[in-house]
Amino acid sequence: MTVDKTNIRSLCTDAVFDRGENYFEEERIRDCTRVGDSITATVQGSRLYDLTLSLSESNFDPSCSCPYDGPGVCKHVVAVLLSLTDEMPPNRGEQIDAVLTDIDEEDLQTFVRDELSRDSGMLDRFLARFGAGPGKSHTEYKQDVNDLFEEHTDQYPVVVEAIDFSQFTGVGEHYHERGRYRQAAAVYRGLVAGIDDNIHLVDAAYDYYARVFREGLDAYVECVIAADPDSQEREEYETFLKERAETGAAPHQAQFKRALSLVQPAARDDDAN
Repeated sequence: MTVDKTNIRSLCTDAVFDRGENYFEEERIRDCTRVGDSITATVQGSRLYDLTLSLSESNFDPSCSCPYDGPGVCKHVVAVLLSLTDEMPPNRGEQIDAVLTDIDEEDLQTFVRDELSRDSGMLDRFLARFGAGPGKSHTEYKQDVNDLFEEHTDQYPVVVEAIDFSQFTGVGEHYHERGRYRQAAAVYRGLVAGIDDNIHLVDAAYDYYARVFREGLDAYVECVIAADPDSQEREEYETFLKERAETGAAPHQAQFKRALSLVQPAARDDDAN
């Protein structure tokens, strides 16, 4: 798909377009890679933000790790799209396809195994996409979230920027797409519990954290209902919501109650049938 300024302007507000144009002119794009119709890039804002977009989608289907929660796309996406009107990066898809065609299967397996052993996030995504056995527990995912908060308070006692939680939502989406609703629920439970336990550390990007929490909790409810658990398993899911509705962070208690009210009617409907 051709990228031009008219298309870009239709995706954002005038103010965001101007800021994105400034970012492009200030050469804040640190890297930009194309594989087929997929573009990945890193843009320097208050910190480095990662984004992806698709050239095959009419709106480019952008995703950015920044905390922007306003109308349209963010300035980082605008900056990258503007760079594509100037020069499209070379397509590395053909190079990758050629290597995959010629590579020895055993060598490829060794390479994948070595890379997965070095990158826990990649391992989580790999297992979510291809694994058949039990995955990580919700407590392990919660600890991963806790670790992120610790990293962001290493130099300062509070969190003053948006933490990128896409590693969790991406894994949850993979499990959900494959119909592995219990494992997806474990991911989202760990995410919302981790945010709930650490929200007192947040001193910026409040709307961003509220949105991630709300979407994660909604995804948890959706997965629990889709899993169609038996009464004993259902009680465990509900107990998590009940306890958090009473002991969770004040901004979240009402949302936990709302989530519980959605799970319980679904349970009663199943029992009636």
